[in-house]
Amino acid sequence: MQFIALIYDVEGSEDVDWDTLMEQYGEFSAGLTEAGSMLGGEALEPVSTATSVRVRNGKTEIIDGPFAETKEQLGGFYLMECKDLDEAIKWAAKIPTARYGTVEIRPVMVFDGGQ
Repeated sequence: MQFIALIYDVEGSEDVDWDTLMEQYGEFSAGLTEAGSMLGGEALEPVSTATSVRVRNGKTEIIDGPFAETKEQLGGFYLMECKDLDEAIKWAAKIPTARYGTVEIRPVMVFDGGQ
């Protein structure tokens, strides 16, 4: 099964050194890759660079920044291949940001035809 791990944190809240954090992410990514579970993943630019788009009554509205008002912002994701939710939870718990933010795990929807 495929799962996405969405990584949320409060921007600028990390109590760790940036270089240390990146090293920890490198180690996590290497372990996920070695286990054959890494399908992809990326970090995102700060929420200040976000643009939200919505269409209402046929009119496109563009909003600078995220649409939702929340403390924690989406900072990146991993796409993982796991045998079940339990395995996905074990991997998510190893994501460095899980220590001070939140990692949301969601199964990837499978459509008929394998798409």
